[in-house]
Amino acid sequence: MARSFSKKDATRLKSEHNKLLNRLYKVIDEPKRYAADIKDAADGLIAQEVLNILRDIPVEELNRDRGGLRIKNLRDAGYNNIADVSTTNVYALASINGISQDAAYTIKRIAQDFTNKARKDTKIRLSVDSKTAKNTELVSSIFRYKAFSRLSDKADDLLNDFEQKIQYLIEDLEPSTGTFKWLFTSSANKQKAEAAYTELTDLLNNEYGSQAMDITDQAREVDGTEDSDAWDDFKQKSIEYFTTLENVYPGILGNADEVYGLPEDLAREIQDECFFPDGLLCTLRRYQEWGVKYTLHQEKVLLGDEMGLGKTVQAIAAMVSLKNTGATHFVVVCPASVITNWCREIRKHSKLAVIKVHGQGRKYALNSWIRSGGVAVTTYETTGYFKLEDDFRFTMLVVDEAHYIKNPGAARSKNVKKISEHADRMLFMTGTALENKVDEMIALIDILRPEIASSVRSRAFMATAPQFRERVAPVYYRRKREQVLTELPELIENKEWCTMTPQEEEIYEKTVYSKNFMAIRRVSWNVDDLKYSSKAKRLLEIVEDARDDDRKVIVFSYFLDTIGAVCELLGPSSCMNPINGSITPQRRQEIIDEFDSAPAGTVLPAQIQSGGTGLNIQSASVVVICEPQYKPSIENQAISRAYRMGQARNVLVYRLLCEDTVDERILTILERKQAEFDAFADKSVAAKESIELDDKSFGDIIKEEIDRINAKHGRRGTIEEEDNL
Repeated sequence: MARSFSKKDATRLKSEHNKLLNRLYKVIDEPKRYAADIKDAADGLIAQEVLNILRDIPVEELNRDRGGLRIKNLRDAGYNNIADVSTTNVYALASINGISQDAAYTIKRIAQDFTNKARKDTKIRLSVDSKTAKNTELVSSIFRYKAFSRLSDKADDLLNDFEQKIQYLIEDLEPSTGTFKWLFTSSANKQKAEAAYTELTDLLNNEYGSQAMDITDQAREVDGTEDSDAWDDFKQKSIEYFTTLENVYPGILGNADEVYGLPEDLAREIQDECFFPDGLLCTLRRYQEWGVKYTLHQEKVLLGDEMGLGKTVQAIAAMVSLKNTGATHFVVVCPASVITNWCREIRKHSKLAVIKVHGQGRKYALNSWIRSGGVAVTTYETTGYFKLEDDFRFTMLVVDEAHYIKNPGAARSKNVKKISEHADRMLFMTGTALENKVDEMIALIDILRPEIASSVRSRAFMATAPQFRERVAPVYYRRKREQVLTELPELIENKEWCTMTPQEEEIYEKTVYSKNFMAIRRVSWNVDDLKYSSKAKRLLEIVEDARDDDRKVIVFSYFLDTIGAVCELLGPSSCMNPINGSITPQRRQEIIDEFDSAPAGTVLPAQIQSGGTGLNIQSASVVVICEPQYKPSIENQAISRAYRMGQARNVLVYRLLCEDTVDERILTILERKQAEFDAFADKSVAAKESIELDDKSFGDIIKEEIDRINAKHGRRGTIEEEDNL
């Protein structure tokens, strides 16, 4: 039987298929190689950071607890710090004049103790503002690992479909690759070889060959990418990088303790809880998945994660998992200011259907949700219009900013509680639990788990004790940023002390004598011409620096007229439309979207009470606060709009302050209160009291300022007399 192809053709075809198979095998194995590179790069980065710490510790510290070691001999031999000692060996130390072998072993042991402590305290922090060689090595390894993981999955799927068939066809083709093989091959096998040649050729020229070549071409492109490509990708997808690092090298970020104080038995049960993420369109961090499992397992919980940890995504993931097990109806209750954001986040991160139940069409939307299911997103005010049949049930009620219903007597609290009677599960969320009193926290727990509320009500006085935390653990779960986001870039806070011009100083003193505290707080922003404002001048410098450094800026103030002054100062070319209480939630989101796509140097002005909560603005990495706020928590919330999961740059915070003004007085009082608060904060489910200025503090500040101004001008009159000046 004559062949329709030559021996050379058969050999070439076999070789092409084997080469392509080997390339696909290599692509499948590449993630293992880059996983090893990630571990090596991470270890190298940690080792470098540890050495940097040890270099700052003088060699004299070896004698801190022991004494008697001959430190001068070490210094004379060139060992000036703990890093020098740590990187040498016992024999080198023992060769130093005056250092015995026993002393050398002791020195190495003490140095190792320093190294171990430094290693424990060292965290990996990646930021586009710190593209060191070690950081770049790690980011590039993760970038290639991520890319090859996707290609590996594609190659694996392709081989599952075609590999076995190709191997069988190559076996059938084998007799045609040699002259004598062909001569002594049966007619049936020759026919198989003919058919194999045709089919193998078709495979190369059609779907299999096209996909395989595409995968291998992409693999070559990934191998050829520049480090700058990896940093650009990191800037857009930093969450993916840290999730990948966490998965490849568990514990490297220093947050391996996922249970965060949960009782051992409960933690074991939660670990075994099933989570079904099909339809979730984002990657969860490990701590977030743990939070989802806690929510699913406990069914009725209060998630108190600190701001910026992704409570919204955890709620969405819990609903997705429940939908995958047959659930159809969910309700989200939130403040009106973030209803648009909730709808967008659900659509962005899941395939869940979303229905906004709010405004004039709320009745139609509610009925549509009852009929069709999905996630009904509504506001506290709209809950009063929810009319549900007595036997109607839905799977989960999510209540965002749950501290809004801490007062059981309020109408919105009653309305939410009424809806909750139809819910099989409840997830309350609040990142500001520590500002509430313990009894207010218990009021929230009472809606979720009345029996737990009853058991801890008499123990509220011991809220800082482990026994109290253990009792509420089945219903209350809180993680702090430093526990789970150890990799966040640096938060660099600056107090920008401005010296007032004579013009603004004159206006300030007149305002102080008016004893109108709100007017006094507008120091520097209340001048007739902003060219005389020291704070305005400093703001212009900050914005210019931000533009040069490829950053965007958020400017916060309590006062509408200050926000107006900022807009006037910067002009429409640099300044977005301001966010304040009169802006609708939808328009607010539109402004943020415009800000996200705006160029470097763009400024988003916002009233701190309107723009400081419920927003995600990671595209900004500079935060300016125009005046001190009554409560540190208000400033912290505002900063958390930018300093949160997903931020890829160091966040710079500038507090604009004027010397010898109420700015100094307010700051002094709040710093003292904060220090007192820190003595017990976050050791309990809720704080015993809020940190804020009271009326007495306002009065004291005004009196001190009047006394200071009088003394400055040599006046001796009383406050009442100054009223007449």
